Amino acid sequence: MTRVLFSAPRTDWEEYREPLGRALDDVGIPAELEFTLEPERPEGIDYIVYSPSSQLEDFAPFTGAKLVQNLWAGVEAIVGNPTLKQPLARMVDEGLTQGMVEWCTGHVLRHHLGMDAQIGRSDGVWVPVVPPLARDRTVCVLGLGALGCAVSSALAGLNFDIRGWSRSSREVSGVACFSGETGLAEALAGAEIVVLLLPLTAATENLMNAERLAMLPDGAVVINPGRGPLIDDEALVAALDDGRLAHATLDVFREEPLPPEHVFWAHPKVTVTPHIASATRVKSAARVVAENIRRGEAGDPFLFLVDRSLGY
Repeated sequence: MTRVLFSAPRTDWEEYREPLGRALDDVGIPAELEFTLEPERPEGIDYIVYSPSSQLEDFAPFTGAKLVQNLWAGVEAIVGNPTLKQPLARMVDEGLTQGMVEWCTGHVLRHHLGMDAQIGRSDGVWVPVVPPLARDRTVCVLGLGALGCAVSSALAGLNFDIRGWSRSSREVSGVACFSGETGLAEALAGAEIVVLLLPLTAATENLMNAERLAMLPDGAVVINPGRGPLIDDEALVAALDDGRLAHATLDVFREEPLPPEHVFWAHPKVTVTPHIASATRVKSAARVVAENIRRGEAGDPFLFLVDRSLGY
């Protein structure tokens, strides 16, 4: 009997139960598989399906677990856990990726076209401002993982002048790729719209500080659907207040939900969205979970394993 701990709120289990069953059938996992929400014998668990919103903090008793499969794309809530000795896989699924592409493309187009100046206008003032074509607009995507590559490629397909930056060297068709500290300065220089899609690590926290925000041209826009602490909040507000930045569209924050009294809510140059840029889609995520269980049972390499030395 193969036993799987579904470590997530019970409401999540209600959503996942049927899609997981179908996905496991599709990959040929035999019926001798049992899910549990509260294991009586932790050492008998073979796989852990983990949500960062669960209460599980001590992985040491799960001595027989072959894999911890994260249900979210971000692993910062778990990767530093000293009790976690099992292999850890992050969630990479086509539903999550497509959702991020759609959200980012929508907000890049919103700022590129200057839609805010027209939406809701009722003052009778005719303002025929024509935006440049996409090919004349430089967009920089920070982070070229699965999500960053997909977003960069989608924007390149719309003919934006796309730059991408990552810690290590990458190649993406249609994207001018940069890496390293020197490459970051080159990527940011002249970028009118910046999209943050980096993981949160010690190396990326406060990456967009006052110094790097100052590398952007006047009137630039920052879009952050990645992780809240990628940006120095005080430096961002200062750049918005003194007019160097035109706008910031933020989907992620240091504290979530964002407190009602936070300056971002009322700031005229900030758009807040409630961490909706891309959520894990149950059906597609269930297929990833099922495939990694199949691989574990067959002795095949797991998908999307986290490099502990890098933190993602």
